[in-house]
Amino acid sequence: MARVHEVTDVDDPRVDDFRDLATADRRPDRPGGRGLVIAEGTVVVERLLDSPYPVRALLGVRKRLDALADHLTGVDVPAYEVSADVMSRIVGFHLNRGVLAVADRAHTVDADELISGSRRLAVLEGVGDHENLGALFRNAAALGIDGILLGGGCADPLYRRSIRVSMGHVLRVPFAHLDAWPGGLRTLTEHGYRIAALTPRATAASLRDAGLDQGRVAVLLGSEGPGLAEDTISAADLPVRIPMNPEVDSLNVATAGAIVFHAMSGAR
Repeated sequence: MARVHEVTDVDDPRVDDFRDLATADRRPDRPGGRGLVIAEGTVVVERLLDSPYPVRALLGVRKRLDALADHLTGVDVPAYEVSADVMSRIVGFHLNRGVLAVADRAHTVDADELISGSRRLAVLEGVGDHENLGALFRNAAALGIDGILLGGGCADPLYRRSIRVSMGHVLRVPFAHLDAWPGGLRTLTEHGYRIAALTPRATAASLRDAGLDQGRVAVLLGSEGPGLAEDTISAADLPVRIPMNPEVDSLNVATAGAIVFHAMSGAR
């Protein structure tokens, strides 16, 4: 099992990776951020341990560390056992899940590699809400999407809240960045993808009739509120809408994604 060390001093430098997450959260785009991957709760920590991300350490109460014993067998990283009070003072807030793990970032897959090795992709534009992003990854994992491409204006999928909401599936679903936007969508066309742009406009094809379960397909999903930009919709092969009650103008992007992903899977 991982080496277990009891920590009683809140200022112990060995737990600095876990310190003041409510303030800096170790995001690369925040002051003091270090870009670490942070998993919360036993299920998500298990998935981090099984992922390509190099785990640095764990921090948790005894009960949660014991629950991870099987997954920690043969894992050569320190696990710091703390009381719930000491943990909350280190982290900066009370953590109901009782255990955290931190890891370094792994090598990011190249967009061309992800595109060439897949059949069903989700392509996101302007999804800046970390919880929506995490939910999209969880839905993608559940419904057989091969990977996710991140276009302009998307948040960091490896932010702590995204990982938590995805139940760790951000660590499993391959993703890559499309640096040229929306021009980078041409790469999908060159690899034989049909590109569908999800939009509520009445003139769009109904999802029931779009045939998104046939061949290579990439579906474009936009941000809450404005949705996809006009240039992005124009770059797609067809606009597609989800038939719904006309009194409701749109769905949450993660909910809409789940419906489209199910249609792409060919499930009936």
